[in-house]
Amino acid sequence: MAKFRKGGKKEVPAISTGSMPDIIFMLIFFFMVTTSMRETSLKVKMKLPAATEVQKLEKKSLVSFIYIGPPTNAKLYGTEARIQLNDQYARIDDIIPFIEQERLDRAEADRPLLTTSLKIHEEVRMGLVTDVKQELRKCGAFRINYSVRKGE
Repeated sequence: MAKFRKGGKKEVPAISTGSMPDIIFMLIFFFMVTTSMRETSLKVKMKLPAATEVQKLEKKSLVSFIYIGPPTNAKLYGTEARIQLNDQYARIDDIIPFIEQERLDRAEADRPLLTTSLKIHEEVRMGLVTDVKQELRKCGAFRINYSVRKGE
């Protein structure tokens, strides 16, 4: 017959680290897939005006942004407010082709739902904003949203 020991110290086996690289790569892959990168790098200063009544947009994929504000590099571009479309400065005449290209990039069913969001620095004069809105009217972009920060 065999003898069984009841007493004595039991050693805890070492933790296997063989599957650790697999877990790390799964986590890296998960974060790479779920993270969205910033699509545009801002070349204008953004200090949005405060508003008391704020409403969130439902489908952010159907929004195209127009940024208006003073340039971040004032020595090179001056202090006058500029328009930014995607990653470059633009003129008023560039708005209609920009909106038309944004429409072409969307599915045909989503084109009527395209919203133009104006992100405007709080110190920009309304004359430039009115000119931008007139250009948006000319190309039939009537769904306009003003981006603001939530205030008191």
